[in-house]
Amino acid sequence: MQRREFSITAAATALALGAGATGVNAQGQTFKEGGDYLVLDKPASTEAGAGKIEVVEFFWYSCPHCNRFEPQLEEWIKKMPKDVVLRRAPIAFKPDFEPQQRLYFVLEGMGKVVELNKKVFAAIHVEKQALNTLPLIADWAEKQGVNKAKFIEAYNSFPVATKTRKATMLQDAYAVDGVPAIGIAGKYYTSGSLAQTMERALQVTDYAIGLARKSRPSA
Repeated sequence: MQRREFSITAAATALALGAGATGVNAQGQTFKEGGDYLVLDKPASTEAGAGKIEVVEFFWYSCPHCNRFEPQLEEWIKKMPKDVVLRRAPIAFKPDFEPQQRLYFVLEGMGKVVELNKKVFAAIHVEKQALNTLPLIADWAEKQGVNKAKFIEAYNSFPVATKTRKATMLQDAYAVDGVPAIGIAGKYYTSGSLAQTMERALQVTDYAIGLARKSRPSA
């Protein structure tokens, strides 16, 4: 799903950048800087601990592409190297995206992401529920067995507001122009538009993780 109805595409950005560095992954696939992935001019902040490489998945619950990508991401997570930490960042290209940002962070704070994340996507894309305002979201959460009053309290809380703001700042730091998209180590960025498919974007992610390992200071 591209930004602002959403005229600026990552593919167009890649073309404008022209030729860049080229690398090859373990399977012999060639990945091109400025084509398959971008290198940030200014590093983005990360929350991974020492010796860890942060991978950020940028998504929006109402995005059909994100819904289709979810099973691929889950399979990739199962094989994720031990030195890699996944961070999920719900995006807000417009103010009316914020309720779904807050929804994710409430579920995260309640320890309900594993249990309910798939159900959010299913509610929106299979059951055709909007889930784009607090009343709709709170009613849905209550039907999933979540205490409604506690959900609303968390939704309106300072910690969730802070996480929502930080997610939007991170989105801007990576110059995310469409979702799903992936940021790696605060340095590299790829997406389905850049890599041609999200399956290939995950391969680019693995390649960029390798680049990040090589650039880490020696112990």
